[in-house]
Amino acid sequence: MDSHQAVLVIKRGREKPIHNRHPWIFSGAIARVEGRPEPGDIAAVVDERGDFLARAYYNPHSQINGRILTWNPDEPIDDSFWQRKIERALAGRAALALEPETNAYRLINAESDGLPGLIVDKYDDFLVMQCLTLGIDGRKQTFINLLAKMLHPAGIVERSDASVRAQEGLNEVKGSVWGQEPPAELLVRENGHAFGVDLLGGHKTGLYLDQRDNRTAVCQPQFVAGKEVLNVFAYTGGFALYAAANGASSIVNIDSSIEALTLAEQNVLRDVGERPLDEYIAGDAFEVLRYYRDEGRQFDMVILDPPKFAHSRRDIERASRGYKDLNWLALRLLRQGGLLATFSCSGRVSADLFQKIVFGAAVDAGRDAQIIQQLGQAPDHPILLSFPESAYLKGLLCRVW
Repeated sequence: MDSHQAVLVIKRGREKPIHNRHPWIFSGAIARVEGRPEPGDIAAVVDERGDFLARAYYNPHSQINGRILTWNPDEPIDDSFWQRKIERALAGRAALALEPETNAYRLINAESDGLPGLIVDKYDDFLVMQCLTLGIDGRKQTFINLLAKMLHPAGIVERSDASVRAQEGLNEVKGSVWGQEPPAELLVRENGHAFGVDLLGGHKTGLYLDQRDNRTAVCQPQFVAGKEVLNVFAYTGGFALYAAANGASSIVNIDSSIEALTLAEQNVLRDVGERPLDEYIAGDAFEVLRYYRDEGRQFDMVILDPPKFAHSRRDIERASRGYKDLNWLALRLLRQGGLLATFSCSGRVSADLFQKIVFGAAVDAGRDAQIIQQLGQAPDHPILLSFPESAYLKGLLCRVW
């Protein structure tokens, strides 16, 4: 090992997660830093005897000081390394055979694809890239060049405007970075349905791609045909569109964003046609649900797809209360034998904890609930077995009595 190379020395007894191929190195696991690495530099990771463990990029400003890129001592981190990682991710997506029914899906899923901090989504001929960590952000031009060369998109958009960047000491960035700028409303296909997405102005990268399979599972004709559906945190109408296409008699869509609801209505109109009984309510979900409870309004299905409530470990208790209150209200609005589809995208809230929260809400609401299906993220958002944090989306489809 070169004497001038930056080295992260791991405390004795803290090597096990690295041996188990977990990609994060927390600040408390590092005994000392040798050399003078700049934030974002690549560093060797060794134990206190000096034996090689991994190679990671380093950020002293983050609680996660190191994010591991390779456990192979003979693998340099250069342009060919990044290209190999991207090629492997693309091969995995091609094997899913989503095209042509679906042309909007995730190509690179950060740690799960060996590229911690990098997310790339495909929307028809456009790519949307998120650089969420300092180590990736400093190399973004490399990724732009590789993606342009390998995939020949019409354009590449950067949506590095997630709040998590602040934890890395980074500002939020948004805009077109290569090729054409996307139209204000780009039409994409998902399971044969047409969606309009706003790549520059929408949430995340434009559409909640991780919910694709859940939209199919929850909105099957036997569940929604002829039923009254309440779609909470509707965003641009993903669940609404599937429910409408499969015969729901009416759908009430609630979201805080008027712009998102306008796009939701346009999506349903384009794909299904006029639906005079549907409603689009702009407001605070908790307040609207309490109003419906007080009015005695009832539904056959309630879909809860809230944003992330827990951004860090210290948020878990507050998030749990929020999830419980939300599910308690939903359970009060369901008819006998109705269905509750409830989700959490908070990676800090485990599937076990989320199930306990929904159970507690059912007890407090005086309702019996049966889980008829457990739900998770679509397969283009793979879960790395050595990185349980990548299993962030969890959901339950429950029959309620």
